Amino acid sequence: MKRAAAAQPDVATLFIAASELDSNLYYATRFVAPDPFIYLEVKGERLLVMSDLEMDRAKSQASVDRVLSYSELEKKAKSNGTKEPSSVDIVHVILREAKVRQLLVPANFPFIHATRLQELGYSMKPKRDPFYERRVVKTAEEVRCIETAQRATEEAVAAAHATLKQATIRGAELWLDGEVLTSERIKKLINVKLMERDCVAQHTIVAGGEQACDPHHEGTGPLPANRSIIFDVFPRSANSRYFADMSRTVIRGTASPELKRLYQTVKDAQEEAITKVKDGADGKKIHQGILDRFEKAGYKTGLVDGRMQGYFHGTGHGVGLDIHEAPRISRTGSLLQEGHVVTVEPGLYYPGLGAVRIEDMVLVTSDGCRNLTDFPKVFELG
Repeated sequence: MKRAAAAQPDVATLFIAASELDSNLYYATRFVAPDPFIYLEVKGERLLVMSDLEMDRAKSQASVDRVLSYSELEKKAKSNGTKEPSSVDIVHVILREAKVRQLLVPANFPFIHATRLQELGYSMKPKRDPFYERRVVKTAEEVRCIETAQRATEEAVAAAHATLKQATIRGAELWLDGEVLTSERIKKLINVKLMERDCVAQHTIVAGGEQACDPHHEGTGPLPANRSIIFDVFPRSANSRYFADMSRTVIRGTASPELKRLYQTVKDAQEEAITKVKDGADGKKIHQGILDRFEKAGYKTGLVDGRMQGYFHGTGHGVGLDIHEAPRISRTGSLLQEGHVVTVEPGLYYPGLGAVRIEDMVLVTSDGCRNLTDFPKVFELG
């Protein structure tokens, strides 16, 4: 699939990075490599410069116009008087022949390469994400990739919830198979299930009780009975490299009336916010609406005894080749556009009481949104 250049004809786009780590580079090339390589957009032509090791694979897999040999360009650089050519010297060979002296680079472009290019007389302009603006508007195929990862996520979380249901309550802890049931055991179950569906999960959250009151605490040790447990699972497909993202909050045992009210308040706010997602909607206003709703319900946000409580994170973010990408539904906000895939994930966190976060992914449409998440919102597992 051809992708238009980001720069003007007299400005070359340059990446020197590993596409396994750089989603913009992968988006531009559809080629995965663990080591840095050179990618250029020069006068409408999209070029990869690859080592001999990767040449054949790049020619068969990369969605570019030409794949050039690093070793051949290295010979040219040496013939021009460079004794030990670096990646920048290879770039210089190409750009000198193209008679281009201006470069557009990503904001995370390596400083060591930038200084060398400036020494060679190139002017450089860094560009913040989204480097490719079209990345934020998903194609039908990209949406299918995200949904495939989401179905795997739901299967894994369903297996985890089924395991929680099997646990017995002993005092304040959950037990299963003669031992205390831990966050680590449930996370391993989720991650293995995801691997069976060709998805890779990192930093999976299964956090209960007080741990759940820290939104990014991954969870450790025994899982509590009769207290809320937050699941936040966001794997990447090993095949398509697209992410999914889902959060659910459950309790094994009996919820107190206060905890039930906390859960219902978050669930109602989340479902109302989803109804406000559509083309042209302001993410800042959606976020502020949830804040106002929580305040009216008596759930204050602020610092108490040195710890934040209430609602102190954004409502949503884009999902795609990165787990967090544009746009944002938050206090800074973004205007939503048809084709965006965003999460809607409000939460409330109160040490001593517990925490609740509920998250779906939705596809923004012209007159609303389509929920890409197909998983029940059930608090008490029994």
